[in-house]
Amino acid sequence: MVVSLYNLFEALLLCINAVAVLHEERFLAKVGWGRDQSRGFGEEPGVKGQMMNLIHSIRTVMRIPLIFLNGVVIVFKLLLG
Repeated sequence: MVVSLYNLFEALLLCINAVAVLHEERFLAKVGWGRDQSRGFGEEPGVKGQMMNLIHSIRTVMRIPLIFLNGVVIVFKLLLG
């Protein structure tokens, strides 16, 4: 099997989709990754805090581009079969 640039793009798109559909109250808060954990003023966030910021950023910023990119990939797969 040849790994092409398109296959890598599709795998990355699937991973970003997986992060985008994580629900904070239903899943993340149950495993202790909710946004309500407080930290001190001026403290740098740890790895967990940075991961939560990344998840929140993906869910906020990538919502509209993901709709467009998923549509392009679906049309591309339908046309090339």
